[in-house]
Amino acid sequence: MSEQDHSEPGHTHENDAARDIADVPAIEVINTVAVHLLSAAAVKCGLADDADTQLDLDEARKLINALAGLITASAPDLGDQHARALRDGLRSVQLAFREASLIPDAPGLGAGEKWTGAVN
Repeated sequence: MSEQDHSEPGHTHENDAARDIADVPAIEVINTVAVHLLSAAAVKCGLADDADTQLDLDEARKLINALAGLITASAPDLGDQHARALRDGLRSVQLAFREASLIPDAPGLGAGEKWTGAVN
């Protein structure tokens, strides 16, 4: 059997995934995760095509908090260009969250603001 033959005994797709992820630089993994969090947060903030069925601010807050923590913690390793783009996206969803909230949080207490400071 060749190395490409996936029918060999003991071969699993998890092995492929582990090998594939081992080849990906950490910065790319962080950026990919951040983009997924950012996209999900935008949808939950009502920025999708069908905002009425997608709006879920409780879920959006969780996603934005995770995104803010990830960006804040990894910014020194990301470099200015990557970190700035992610911060801009984060700020956009934070503002969308504030706008979608019927009762906005006090400055500094909004989604992700524990890590970013107040967003205006």
